[in-house]
Amino acid sequence: MARDSSAAASPTGRGIELVMLALAAVLTTGALVLVEANQEQSLTTDLLFVGLAYLVLFSLAHVAVRKLAPYADPLILPSVALLNGLGLVMIHRLDLAYAAQAELRGRPAPSELIGAQVTWTVAGLVLFAAVLFFVRDHRTLARYGYTAGFVGLVLLALPAVLPSSISEVNGARLWIRIPGGPGIQPGEFVKILLIIFFSAYLVQKRNLLSTAGRRFLGMELPRARDLAPLLAAWGLSVAIMVFQRDLGSSLLIFGLVLVLLYTATERISWMVIGLSAFAVGATIAYQLFGHVRVRVQIWLDPFEDYEGGGFQLAQALFGLGTGGVGGTGLGAGRPDLVPFAETDFIFASLGEELGLIGLAAIMLVYLVLITRGLRSALAVRDSYGKLLATGLSFSVALQIFVVIGGVTKLIPLTGLTLPFLSYGGSSLLANYALVAILLRISHVARAPLPQRPAQPRAPIAEASTELVQRPDPANRRGGTTPTPAGEPGPAPSGPGPAGPGPSGPGPSERGRSDHS
Repeated sequence: MARDSSAAASPTGRGIELVMLALAAVLTTGALVLVEANQEQSLTTDLLFVGLAYLVLFSLAHVAVRKLAPYADPLILPSVALLNGLGLVMIHRLDLAYAAQAELRGRPAPSELIGAQVTWTVAGLVLFAAVLFFVRDHRTLARYGYTAGFVGLVLLALPAVLPSSISEVNGARLWIRIPGGPGIQPGEFVKILLIIFFSAYLVQKRNLLSTAGRRFLGMELPRARDLAPLLAAWGLSVAIMVFQRDLGSSLLIFGLVLVLLYTATERISWMVIGLSAFAVGATIAYQLFGHVRVRVQIWLDPFEDYEGGGFQLAQALFGLGTGGVGGTGLGAGRPDLVPFAETDFIFASLGEELGLIGLAAIMLVYLVLITRGLRSALAVRDSYGKLLATGLSFSVALQIFVVIGGVTKLIPLTGLTLPFLSYGGSSLLANYALVAILLRISHVARAPLPQRPAQPRAPIAEASTELVQRPDPANRRGGTTPTPAGEPGPAPSGPGPAGPGPSGPGPSERGRSDHS
């Protein structure tokens, strides 16, 4: 029973997780205090209740992890909690700025965004616990891989076929808006469904896709008939770029497929072919479609059309420049001058008030989240879990790159939002479901292997007897071991012809005579 007790005593890391959640609550409450102080708001005990409510909310999520996935990675949930808390702080800070703007212009104050974001956070944590409860083994998702792929494609195409009055926002058809209710962005959920599908597909077809084709420039190119999944992803991404006018989702989906293909086959040729195909598709789209050319022209020089399409990006760059290294301080900047500062450009809002140091800290938290997810992918023992965890982790990484790259003028602007920081219910719900699946995989990866209890030794009086063959006397004199009758004996090691010598019986005959 000693091995059972040692397995039961294996560290789970839940205590570390709870301490880190308390630290996230302290940092979030302190940030709220700074915002209120710099905005000359009265500091009341309500801020303490807000911090306690935040801690209680994530403590309940901690209890769900402790009960349903006790061996899950202890740093994933605290990282998410801190990012979500900082997002709530900045959204509240922007609410105060929008109210001050309305007062100066003599207009009624707009509805606050923080209340809706808190509601979406609660709903996201409920979904988080539900996914942990119902998905007890991540491998069961592979059974529904093709169903997930079909549902994902339907959700992805739905905004494109709906009337633009309920699906189009700022030129991109990404939404399903319910009259009188909140809007849903199905693309946030589609990425999870497609990762489930492609992971299941690649596990089944891994050997086929790894089959070597022709060799060209030192690379093993895949066979033409094996390019179907890559061509399908290429066509899907180009269709999204054309009909939905969404560069971000197009890049995200194609990048996910490409990374999963490379992870499953370990062949660099997939990356070369995929990147070349995407470059060709992007070039054709630039030549044929005006909205793609507008995005690229704004990216190249946002100040050329400062009063028009380049105003948003130019203001974001001014905000980042104003923040500098140390930032203006929470509540002391003007992030409200950037359009959509709470969604697409919340990174610029944080950069103005926290500076380069604060942005580096936020990116380090994201890095911890991504690396812990990839670590779970390395540690889990089944192929489907490895592909699923890799796809989920890389989707967060690629989305962060696309959003931050657009805000900092590294790549053209996209319609994606920063996970857990930006305002939006669809993003929070989808990303909390994603984190729940990652925690389930990490639980399986870190859990101790089941061990059978040690069998007690039987008393000598009850021990079974074993027949031990008496050693051959020939072995004591340097002879060979007996050979069963009917089989030729081994060749002698000394010189001379093989077989029995003239002076007596061979080794096999002596073995038979000893046992007769």
